Amino acid sequence: MSTSSDTIIYLSDQLTELGNRIRTRKMFGEYAMYCDEKVVALICDDQLFVKITKEGKDHLGSCYSEGLPYPGAKPYMLIGGDIIENKEAFVELIALTAKQLTLPIKKYLKQK
Repeated sequence: MSTSSDTIIYLSDQLTELGNRIRTRKMFGEYAMYCDEKVVALICDDQLFVKITKEGKDHLGSCYSEGLPYPGAKPYMLIGGDIIENKEAFVELIALTAKQLTLPIKKYLKQK
């Protein structure tokens, strides 16, 4: 089962406060969510999996469980609807997570 476009639209609408800092990209039938050009979350089977950071865990307390977005993946925080519906808490979680992650290293192709 793949993620519906309605889920992506809803999650994006909840994060409008972050403006153009947020984008999603379809990958392998599911989606990656970027904030400040860093992958902060995966959306798989209509579920939101946010990368685990100390600040994110502190922000949520016990309001999350750990889960795997796909077989063989590292654990992520599985975020329930209560947090997503609370725009302020959701925006802060995504912003805190992005702040703690480093930018990906750009890979350059060798020219022939």
